[in-house]
Amino acid sequence: MLDFRIIEYGSCDYQDMVALRDEVLRKPLGLTFTAEYLQQEINDFLIGGFLQEGDKTMLAGCCILTPVSENTVQLRQMAVSPLLQGKGIGRDIILFAESHAVSNGFGILTMHARKEAVGFYQKLGYEICGDEFTEVGIPHYEMKKNLIK
Repeated sequence: MLDFRIIEYGSCDYQDMVALRDEVLRKPLGLTFTAEYLQQEINDFLIGGFLQEGDKTMLAGCCILTPVSENTVQLRQMAVSPLLQGKGIGRDIILFAESHAVSNGFGILTMHARKEAVGFYQKLGYEICGDEFTEVGIPHYEMKKNLIK
């Protein structure tokens, strides 16, 4: 069972979050984070899903919600620990992020989904909006879901 919490920018949990995102999302593409890039996250919702293993707590996965308008928030930097992928953690993180978005007054969640992850998001009710595009050197689609029915 995951324990979800909002991570404080700059905290130890935040450093773990950056390390996980770097391992899963950046290093495979030969990219790194810059201080300027990370500074832009200071006002975002930083979401972490933690697993308790004995007396240790481990960051299992994370994502960022960035407000883009009064009603719309963008999901970014979704990552699950490679050791834990395929166990439903990504789905649980998305469901928590959706709930958090709604409770903060957002009705629409958008994202730039990597092409290989489109099927995962479609199973959770997201729809492709527009044509394939390239971001960080790989194919992406913009996807969107209305959170309020």
